[in-house]
Amino acid sequence: MDLTEVILEKGKVIHRETEVTLTELSYKSGTYPVVSREPLVLDIENQEGERISIEGSTSLEVLIPCARCLEPVTCRLEIQLESELDLKDKDYIDGYNLDVDQLVHDQALLFWPERVLCKETCKGLCSTCGQNLNHGSCHCEQTDLDPRMAKVLDLFSNFKEV
Repeated sequence: MDLTEVILEKGKVIHRETEVTLTELSYKSGTYPVVSREPLVLDIENQEGERISIEGSTSLEVLIPCARCLEPVTCRLEIQLESELDLKDKDYIDGYNLDVDQLVHDQALLFWPERVLCKETCKGLCSTCGQNLNHGSCHCEQTDLDPRMAKVLDLFSNFKEV
């Protein structure tokens, strides 16, 4: 996005709408496809000639795996931007151009859902064979014991041996 108009005049404010072209979000946790995106609406102000303030909003729909069964879930991220950038900031500004996609990419992580479930009643995966239990049961031996109780079971089995 061209910033020439706002960079050349102190105190100048511009209002723009621009397309977001991101097709995926890549972080240390993985790569997530962007299935839809809305235009980014921005207010940009030149502050003191050396910095610009940016306020804006957009929304993305991203496929994120369910925390229990790993099936992809479409999640809407409502992104609100509020940043102050130095005009020499090479992460987002190149000459007189603002890298809108990089700015949205970095801000999206702040609006990431804490936990994603395909449905509240998701049964998850079998811990033995990996079968998605939402699609049917498997033939593995099922125990109703909480796996966090393994240490307690070890204690009881040690008493039986004595």
